[in-house]
Amino acid sequence: MSTVSKAAEPLLLTQKRIWIIFSALIAGMLLSSLDQTIVSTAMPTIVGKLGGVEHQAWITTAYLLATTIVMPIYGKFGDILGRRNLFLVAIALFTLASVGCAFATDFWGFVIFRAIQGLGGGGLMILSQAIIADIVPAKERGKYMGPLGAIFGLSAVAGPLLGGFFVDHLTWEWAFYINIPIGIAAFITAWFTLTLPNKKAEKKIDILGVLFLSAATTCLIFFTDFGGKKDEGWDSPLTWAFGAGMVLAAVAFVMVERRAEDPIIPLSLFKNPIFINATAIGFTLGLGMFAAIAFVPTFLQMSSGTSAAESGLLMLPMMVGLMGTSIYSGIRISKTGKYKMYPILGAALTIAAMLWLTTLTAATPIWVICVQLFIFGAGLGLIMQVIVLVVQNSVPADQIGTATSTNNYFREVGASLGVAVFGAIFTNRLAESLTEAFTGAGASSEQASQSTSTLDPQALAQMPEQLRDAIVNAYANSLAPVFWYLVPFIAIALILAITLKQIPLSDTAGMVARGEAVGGEEADRLEAERLETARLEADFAASDDTEKDRPTADAGRQ
Repeated sequence: MSTVSKAAEPLLLTQKRIWIIFSALIAGMLLSSLDQTIVSTAMPTIVGKLGGVEHQAWITTAYLLATTIVMPIYGKFGDILGRRNLFLVAIALFTLASVGCAFATDFWGFVIFRAIQGLGGGGLMILSQAIIADIVPAKERGKYMGPLGAIFGLSAVAGPLLGGFFVDHLTWEWAFYINIPIGIAAFITAWFTLTLPNKKAEKKIDILGVLFLSAATTCLIFFTDFGGKKDEGWDSPLTWAFGAGMVLAAVAFVMVERRAEDPIIPLSLFKNPIFINATAIGFTLGLGMFAAIAFVPTFLQMSSGTSAAESGLLMLPMMVGLMGTSIYSGIRISKTGKYKMYPILGAALTIAAMLWLTTLTAATPIWVICVQLFIFGAGLGLIMQVIVLVVQNSVPADQIGTATSTNNYFREVGASLGVAVFGAIFTNRLAESLTEAFTGAGASSEQASQSTSTLDPQALAQMPEQLRDAIVNAYANSLAPVFWYLVPFIAIALILAITLKQIPLSDTAGMVARGEAVGGEEADRLEAERLETARLEADFAASDDTEKDRPTADAGRQ
């Protein structure tokens, strides 16, 4: 349990105050979402310039790994310490790491700063979702998905255009320079508008749980990443050292959580069938979703022969589909209070899109790719926000942050696994195919390896037509089959969605339920009384000053 640090009156959650707080969340989400769309468009150029084509999966893996590790920390600490200061820290971390990425001179230095960005990005994601649950009842929360969907839509339009423009006309570093003014603006907005109570912990913070959970997560990602690499593989002692470390850290974590006074992830959550079901959907969705999203821009640039700007624009249909169905489902849930049908429909659409994506070739028409990505995005939009709402609605008010972060944690674990495993399958296939393409053109094995590691869209455009065609086919033939491996996981998500239990949505905001705030009509009434009292006091003070000044004026006349 935790208490508000100041013995102050409860916060009045009037509609005006809710939208003011929401503006700070939108600023933070814009910072994070815009960065992702810009970087995905610029990634082929970045890895080519920094010499890391064969390791490009690490750019996404490092960010996801860092995000995954800190999610439970932000969620739990937000519940026990308050979310305002943590949100400001997340914005600052993300912005400063953007500066580091822009000035990185080698590939692995860039990866380190991307990981630090993830430390901030994880907080922006979790704290935004938890703060919404704090100030808006579950029954009304759906309509707030609209503005968030609009932010993702804006990022989907602006990100690829900016990323493509920077790569084609300036330098890739501008993909990170742009975060600096946005980050400063987001920090200032949050500083002045995020009026949430600070708290203090009454129980011992679960430091051991944080350490063991972080160790288990790190070992898990390294285990899958090294296992999928050609130079290490599943028979490597290093791979299995990480596997053993993962098991030992996971066992130690469970033992620590059973004894912890206030565990970072309460094991009681896993006795809640709705929480388990929704979290499992998120995990399986993460496995398939992020692996597909991470490498599609690369496919579009290298296999379809489009520029960075064009490949960014080709990702717009996916984001438009995601935004449209997210807004629609949110509005309908607010009106009807029913949510079960949306994850079912979303999983079905995502499976259909995955199956269609397996047919991708270098000759696939651009309009077909756009339709495929639109359906894929529409499916994701029906699942992602709804699952978070379901989880928040199924737990007590004092566990909102912890439940939100735990749900997101397992989704990000799935995402990291998906990117690591399926990214390794893609890059291993690609490395072999590119080596064959270069050696077939007369290059030595050493020259082929060097050319592969520094290959980017600009270098591809300067190559002879026969070699260029061979490289384009290598990208197409390496990525399209990977979608077959993703389909079974989305099918499992569909089965879980069908079995998801539907319960009534709460009509009480989290802060109201915890006694930290007053909401609804009562908040509006108290705010009106406060304003009226302030007006009367001001009038009284003004009249009192007039009375005091009158003798002086009379004396002056005498």
